Amino acid sequence: MAWIALFVAGVLEVVWAFYMKQSHGFTRLVPSIMTITVMAASIGLLAYAMRLLPLGTAYTVWTGVGAIGAFCVGVVVLGEEITVARVAAALLIVSGIALMKYSSNA
Repeated sequence: MAWIALFVAGVLEVVWAFYMKQSHGFTRLVPSIMTITVMAASIGLLAYAMRLLPLGTAYTVWTGVGAIGAFCVGVVVLGEEITVARVAAALLIVSGIALMKYSSNA
């Protein structure tokens, strides 16, 4: 259950990052409220997952899922540039997440 909570927390990190971008520096009310609300849910699920998972594993996976998700949302939804270097960096992050999960005893 901790791994599921951690994955959902990572997905929510992508959601709040998207809304933070849409808030234009917290100058737009609804995206700002969404950012703070979803951020709290994400951190709450991360805290729950950390009850059973090691700190280094949980935090690395949470930020990694968020980073890859934000990269994908940026490219697909926001039309950000996709380059070989950015894809290579994303693949390295995915490799790190997989290795961190594999190396965890939980």
